[in-house]
Amino acid sequence: MTGREHHLRLSAFSRYRCYIYILLYSCNDIIILCDPSWSLYSIIHPPLLDSLNFCNEGMERNALHQLYYDPNIENKNLAQKWLMQAQVSPQAWQFCWALLSPDKVPEIQYFGASALHTKISRYWSDIPTDQYESLKTQLFSQIACFSSGSKMVLTRLCVALASLALNTMPEAWPGAVAEMVRVFQEEGGGVDGRARCLALLELRLPQYRKGQVRGALGREWGSVCPLLQQLLRRADSPGAVKARVLRCLSSWVLLDVPLNESEGLVHDCFSALPDPELFDTAVEAIVNAISQPDSQRYVNTLLKLVPQVLALQEQLREAVQNGDMETCHGICRIAVTLGENHSRTLLEQVDHWQSFLALVNMIMFCTGIPGHYPVNETTSSLTLTFWYTLQDEIMSFESDKQAVYLQVYRPVYFQLVDVLLHKAQFPSDQEYASWSSDEKEQFRIYRVDISDTLMYVYEMLGAELLSNLYDKLGRLLTNAEQPTSWQHTEALLYGFQSIAETIDVNYSDVIPGLIGLIPRININNVQLADTVMFTIGALAEWLADHPVMLSSVLPLVLQALGNPDLSVSSVSTLKKICRECKYDLPPYATNIVAVSQEVLIKQIHKTSQCMWLMQALGFLLSALPVEDILRNLHSLITPYIQQLEKLADETPNPSNKLAIIHILGLLSNLFTTLDISKQDDESADGSAPPVKTAPPPPGPNPVVVVLQQVFALIQTVLSKWLNDSQVVEAVCAIFEKSVKTLLHEFAPMVSQLSEMLGQMYSTIPQASALDLTRQMVHIFASETDHFPPIKALFELVTSVTLSIFQQGPRDHPDIVDSFMQLQAQALKRKPDLFLSESLDVKAVFHCGVLSLKFPEAPTVKSTCLFFTELLPHCSDVPPLARVVQEEGKLLVQAVLEGIGGGASRSLMDQFAEVLFSLNKHCFSLLAVWLKEALQPPGFPSSRVTAEQKDNFSQQILRERVNKRRVKDIVKEFTLLCRGLHGTEYAAEY
Repeated sequence: MTGREHHLRLSAFSRYRCYIYILLYSCNDIIILCDPSWSLYSIIHPPLLDSLNFCNEGMERNALHQLYYDPNIENKNLAQKWLMQAQVSPQAWQFCWALLSPDKVPEIQYFGASALHTKISRYWSDIPTDQYESLKTQLFSQIACFSSGSKMVLTRLCVALASLALNTMPEAWPGAVAEMVRVFQEEGGGVDGRARCLALLELRLPQYRKGQVRGALGREWGSVCPLLQQLLRRADSPGAVKARVLRCLSSWVLLDVPLNESEGLVHDCFSALPDPELFDTAVEAIVNAISQPDSQRYVNTLLKLVPQVLALQEQLREAVQNGDMETCHGICRIAVTLGENHSRTLLEQVDHWQSFLALVNMIMFCTGIPGHYPVNETTSSLTLTFWYTLQDEIMSFESDKQAVYLQVYRPVYFQLVDVLLHKAQFPSDQEYASWSSDEKEQFRIYRVDISDTLMYVYEMLGAELLSNLYDKLGRLLTNAEQPTSWQHTEALLYGFQSIAETIDVNYSDVIPGLIGLIPRININNVQLADTVMFTIGALAEWLADHPVMLSSVLPLVLQALGNPDLSVSSVSTLKKICRECKYDLPPYATNIVAVSQEVLIKQIHKTSQCMWLMQALGFLLSALPVEDILRNLHSLITPYIQQLEKLADETPNPSNKLAIIHILGLLSNLFTTLDISKQDDESADGSAPPVKTAPPPPGPNPVVVVLQQVFALIQTVLSKWLNDSQVVEAVCAIFEKSVKTLLHEFAPMVSQLSEMLGQMYSTIPQASALDLTRQMVHIFASETDHFPPIKALFELVTSVTLSIFQQGPRDHPDIVDSFMQLQAQALKRKPDLFLSESLDVKAVFHCGVLSLKFPEAPTVKSTCLFFTELLPHCSDVPPLARVVQEEGKLLVQAVLEGIGGGASRSLMDQFAEVLFSLNKHCFSLLAVWLKEALQPPGFPSSRVTAEQKDNFSQQILRERVNKRRVKDIVKEFTLLCRGLHGTEYAAEY
């Protein structure tokens, strides 16, 4: 072919080129593109200049010259800022056309086109409706001029026309797509078809117009489809044109184009898959087409697609053999998308059950694709959600149909289990050692996904699955003739663990056999040892019902406790056993405590595992007689108390600070779980089943005994470290966790702890002391015997905090947050605290009003909670009634200020709750306060009119029952105040 013939051949497609741009840009909400070498904004996005004067288009030319050619970076930045401001200026409507004139260099023309697009897409409201037609005509004219000129300018102009179409469809330009087809088919005889689209540009429609425009575009499919087919089916269409057509199709099918109307083009996409240059775009188009929600209606079309997908198996196998992961990935996506989106539809076509089963087996091949994820393959993970979906659909049929499907698909799911466990196997030690840390982490997450899938599959296969796994593991461990890889054993155990972690296996008859097999495993590998530990941990509840089996596995756990490589698995497993089986562990207690003490002293484990180990010991000791608890506690914590005494005498430094915090943390975690009296015995995470125990023995609680013994030492530590918030927090944590665990049994310590807390907070106020005070108020404020010390403590910390507010609270948002939570708790548990003459209720109220204006969201939330607890007591606590009556308007003003834009939109529900509470408990006053507060012009925002404010006020006052409605009213009003009403940004919130 001669050069001229080639030019003419390409020119045959040129008439469609500009139009393809428009189709691409206008039919999708998020499409992309800008070649960064030409983009003015690819790297720098500085703030706009406040004010600039625009004299003539020569200034833009000079600024562009400066941007591109001036070596001085400061000049470049200044030019960049100036040009960005120029683009959005009112003068841009005039100079952009001048910058597009043929005598300008491409950089200047590009800027003119960009300015035009910016004005159309972002400042559409500036354009009078009577100028729409002339703007459209000018754009068509410019595109025709540039069709054989600079491709980057042409692209930008096409984007501008697309934006014009999006803004005018369907009202002002109902037949936009059809008209563009007509115009571009008439134009372009001399267009250079070799100029291709370099990039796509992101376009977003205002949310309130998306439905209208999508609907209008969808109705234009009849004009688009023949053009795309013509371009895609012509043998002489250049690859780049076909690629653009496929992208265009991808975008259009997202407009809910009926699948039967795009069937021919989808078939063409399958024909394009063998072409490596078109493969990715063809896959995307197919996936988009068959995943549309409405596509299941077109059963005949879907049935035609199944053989087309099955026909890709040969290409898939070749890709696997050649290590072509991209092709594997793409074909797998197509098969999974069809299966996942249309399982039920295809299952119901009983006459075609074999073809759907073939598709399922194709997906099974993808699940078991050779290689280790993610190093040798990345495809298998795509298939896991399909297996969930297919199972859900099968199990949702009526019982008679379900039985038929289970007969066909239960064997498939047993095969799936084998495939998944094979994929979960670790590689050889040598290969695994060569993996990067990121690859190891991805493999770990992949195994978790497999674990979740196995757990789900158990719902279909039931006990037979566990029997199947047990038989395989038994054969593996008892076959002396054939050596077994540790990877195979580990994978089977991992299958058991995956199911036992979340499924109740207490009634399974294979678990005793499994427990019996575990000691026979030759544990010579860290990964295998980890899985053995986690499997034992997953069976902790079963062991609680079968305590005779503890002797088989507990020695393995205690042995693993001394291996730092098994730190997480061994400690977490011991904690589960101690939590679930504690009433069966007394015979083993001495040994468990001794081994635990040894590993703690040797510092084998990291801090977090040490804390878990102390929690395990707390569970263990809880089941022992009190005298045994005290003896073990003495043995366990004496070394730490001695170390703490030594540290307390030393001059504070970073090293001994960490040691102090560590020791205090160990004590906290021990006391978190050491509970001899709780009737409903639950773990710290609430996951253990309730167990009824005998009433607590008489006498003081062992934890209280220990705390009283070390109380003076803790005071000594505090005296040295009162300035350090972390040490204070660690001290408070010991008492806070003890209070939470012991509840009313902590009573003997209330008085001395209240006194110590008051001294601490008076010397150096810290949030952790307020949090502990809140716990004390929560549990003991309602008890007559303990009310005096709690009252004195509450008044003291309130007084100290009020002085902080007088000095300037902005530097202490954590204290303000905790203080507001404390006040809310006091109002909830013991509102009588606010009857005290020693408490300045008005000052507390004012602090709350001030706290509503803090920028920290948690602080504002706590403050809103304080007011919603306070307002209902206007009727029964006279000091609160007086302060609300006198100062309530300030509260209303602060709330309105936040709604008007002073606070994050995420806080609007909390502000609405305050308004709702005011309306419920102070209705007549609120009506006056709202009227007075909203009267000043510009408050709470200059964007709302007097009518809108009055409407808001009336709406709020009408809602005294429906809190949800008040929240909606507040959200609507805050959008008006912020100028966001009706915007896409608001709709996405």
